[in-house]
Amino acid sequence: AERGIRLDHVIVGSSSGGTQAGMVVGARALAAPVQIHGISIDLAEKTLVSNLVTLGQQTADLLGLDLTLADRDFTVHDAYLGGGYGVMGAAEREAIGLLARSEGLLADPVYTGRALAGLLDLIRTGRFAADETVVFWHTGGLPAIFAYEDALRG
Repeated sequence: AERGIRLDHVIVGSSSGGTQAGMVVGARALAAPVQIHGISIDLAEKTLVSNLVTLGQQTADLLGLDLTLADRDFTVHDAYLGGGYGVMGAAEREAIGLLARSEGLLADPVYTGRALAGLLDLIRTGRFAADETVVFWHTGGLPAIFAYEDALRG
């Protein structure tokens, strides 16, 4: 905000929920008007949101923050579970290829590739306005690429 940059949405892969819960706690603590979207890697929305509320509240309490978290604080998209945890499908393959070709960045098929595939679909289906700033949070996972070498070449 100090530099005049408006951040509307952050997209992150979410499985155990630690990264997304921490981001939401940070945003709430700073009163930042940003929506943190978790692309679920392996859990139904209701299950993941329940986990996020618990983790987020534990984090806020540990930090001594006067926050009460609820389901409404967490945005989860579970439409991108594909063939299941660790199963790379066409959507993940397309997203990984697009990121590599356009930005020179690598993404693993388990977490970051699936989250990126979700982001691409959210963009294509008009989830974000053209004037909104959307950030994709790359969480790493590069060692997993080696386990998918044949699938990524195909």
